[in-house]
Amino acid sequence: MIKVSITDDHYVVLKGIESLLKDEKHINVISIHENAKDTLKAFKVKEPDILFLDINLPDINGIELTKTITKTFPNVRIIALTNHEDVSFVKRILDNGAFGYLLKNAHKAELLEAISTVTKGEKFLQESIKKKILNQSLGRTENTAFQPKLTRRETEVLRAIFEELTTQEISEKLFVSPKTVEAHRMNIMSKLGAKNSVGIIKIAIQKQLL
Repeated sequence: MIKVSITDDHYVVLKGIESLLKDEKHINVISIHENAKDTLKAFKVKEPDILFLDINLPDINGIELTKTITKTFPNVRIIALTNHEDVSFVKRILDNGAFGYLLKNAHKAELLEAISTVTKGEKFLQESIKKKILNQSLGRTENTAFQPKLTRRETEVLRAIFEELTTQEISEKLFVSPKTVEAHRMNIMSKLGAKNSVGIIKIAIQKQLL
């Protein structure tokens, strides 16, 4: 029996994946979580074999959570489940310990294939992601494919960081919580490969994102 956990900040996604897997006799969904804190707390009680992990969480960036889980719970194999298709993003989370990468448009057959592959200790990439990586390695992608793709809200946060606004000031300007601002900041850092706010601005200018 393969024990599976799912972490995603959208309840509908959690229940959807759980529903897709419930009839598989060799798979047992042991827990679902809406944030990183609850995930880590649950793992101290019972570890899954596989974790389907969303990248955008309200408290901790998915890449940082992957690093933490890989270090603290080395037997848990993580499969990223996200809408991000950037090749640089895929490579970063795999480099930080993830075993697989799936987009949220994946079909049930792909979920099952991912579970089977990762259970064997092998890496799994959705076919569309494989093609993107292959195209980039062959130099066939357009120059824009190498550009990090920020969401509209991430772009707004980036501009606010450039204006040297604090987290609280950005929160008030964009009418979102400070935690949400920090989550966007971590996503931007991950996409740009930056280590801090100074790095964010430097790389953003180089990539002509500002």
